[in-house]
Amino acid sequence: MIFRFTVLFLFFSLTVFSQDKYIRHKISKGDNLSVLAKKYGVKTKDIAEANPDAPKILKLNSVLLIPNKNKAVTAKTAAVVSNSAPPATPGSHEVLAKETLWGISKKYNVSVEDLKKANPLLETEGLKIGQQIAIPSNTMAETEKPAETNSAPEDVEVSREVQPKETKYAIAKEFGISVAELEKQNPAIKKKLNVGYVLTIRTSKEKADSIQALKPTSEIKDPVSSPEVAAENIVVKDSSTVIRVENSSDLIDRLIESATGNIGTRYRSGGTTKAGFDCSGLMICTFSNFDIRLPRSSIEQSRIGMKVSANEAQKGDLIFFKTNGRRHINHVGMVVEVADGEIKFVHSSTHGGVMISSTKEAYYGRNFSQVNRVLQ
Repeated sequence: MIFRFTVLFLFFSLTVFSQDKYIRHKISKGDNLSVLAKKYGVKTKDIAEANPDAPKILKLNSVLLIPNKNKAVTAKTAAVVSNSAPPATPGSHEVLAKETLWGISKKYNVSVEDLKKANPLLETEGLKIGQQIAIPSNTMAETEKPAETNSAPEDVEVSREVQPKETKYAIAKEFGISVAELEKQNPAIKKKLNVGYVLTIRTSKEKADSIQALKPTSEIKDPVSSPEVAAENIVVKDSSTVIRVENSSDLIDRLIESATGNIGTRYRSGGTTKAGFDCSGLMICTFSNFDIRLPRSSIEQSRIGMKVSANEAQKGDLIFFKTNGRRHINHVGMVVEVADGEIKFVHSSTHGGVMISSTKEAYYGRNFSQVNRVLQ
């Protein structure tokens, strides 16, 4: 009984095994390894290896195992597919050189706080080049939305006359575009925005219709008293005064985006353009993009706005230093991130050009002087 069971078990195992990897072929007259290899589309060597005990002269009615080519191809295809799968984890980002949490948060349209919640180690270890950090899944979907909307754009051209005391920033915001895009569509306003100049702005039909619907209201609005208009050509000399604008957080984000967009530009004494910046020149160029004029030197810039303590520092504030043992302020930057007593700021350094540094660095911590709030 046990013997029968063993024989049946072996037969069943062999059958399953052969069905999986091999085809069972019963030898008939005229069969040899070459004929069988051609018939089943395999190599004679493969048949011989599958049947090591088979005699050189095949016996009629004996059974040979033929490698199942289809099974092998399927397995190989599956292996190729699995090996071609992308190694990157969905919702992750590899940290590159000079990247900051603030920059990554803007790239994926997520707050710095959300990034820290998704990556607890950032609180203690900070960012490291090559590090894979998790991006909240809902933000990944948001970053893909522009590609969908761009598939079938429906844009229209709108004519817009520049009114007294209007700014590029306010007009760009009205049409939902950046100042850079506004200047690209109207190259004549790059140096100066003249009153009465007729702008040609390309925007979505939906946006154009909504602006047209609000036009009667906007025509009677006094641009001088409206807090929506950014300050134009203002130099604040009273240290107790700040420039007040509506939705200042949006303007501050745009200022930071403009300043950090120059990272890598070389240092140039007296420079105020992309050909090279000194520290105050970078601030002048950044703020002038939004029609806010700052004084020329860092010490003069330290006299505008309202002084706040380092503990109260916020994004968009100006931060000042007395470097090289000097008595007077001689260096300025803009705050881009504040967390756990650390202030990160963008500035133009004599030894590295435009970069982001931190008050946690011994040099800047030792030479820190003050923080001024220019916008509110």
